[in-house]
Amino acid sequence: MLRLALYQPDIPQNAGAMIRLTACLGAGIEIIEPCGFILDDARIRRVHMDYIDLVKMARHAGLAELRAAYPGARHILLAPQGQTSVWNFAFRADDILIMGPESKTTLPELMAHADEVLRIPMASGARSLNVASAAAIALGEARRQWQL
Repeated sequence: MLRLALYQPDIPQNAGAMIRLTACLGAGIEIIEPCGFILDDARIRRVHMDYIDLVKMARHAGLAELRAAYPGARHILLAPQGQTSVWNFAFRADDILIMGPESKTTLPELMAHADEVLRIPMASGARSLNVASAAAIALGEARRQWQL
C-alpha cells in the first residue's frame, strides 16, 4: 500500500485534508512527530470528517522509526529541489511519499533521509504548492501509473 508520511506537520487543516485524501485514494498515512498541534484537534476533524475510519494511520517518533516500520520501502521526498519530476518517476506500491512541514523550507534531515527527491514542475515564478495539493498530485500520478 502506498503511504503518505507527514513530517512534523504544523497546520491541522492540511493534515485533515491529507487524511481525507489518503482515505479516498486508498493510501495509508504516517505521522512523524512532533506535530505542531494536537492530533485530535477539532480543526482536523472538521476537514477529514468521518474519513479517518477509512484510512490506515500510524504515528512515529522520528524518521528512523518510520524506516524500521517498513523495511525495503523507498522513502520519496516531494520538494522543489528534486531533480526528477513526478511525471518521470515510476512509483511502486510500497513507496512512502514524504511531505515536509508546511511552515519550513525543505529540511536537511529530510533531504539526507530520502531515497529519492521528486518535484512537481510549476510555472515560472511560482515557489510552491500547498502541501495537501502537492500530495494529491503525487498520489494521483502514482494511481494513474497503476491504472487504478
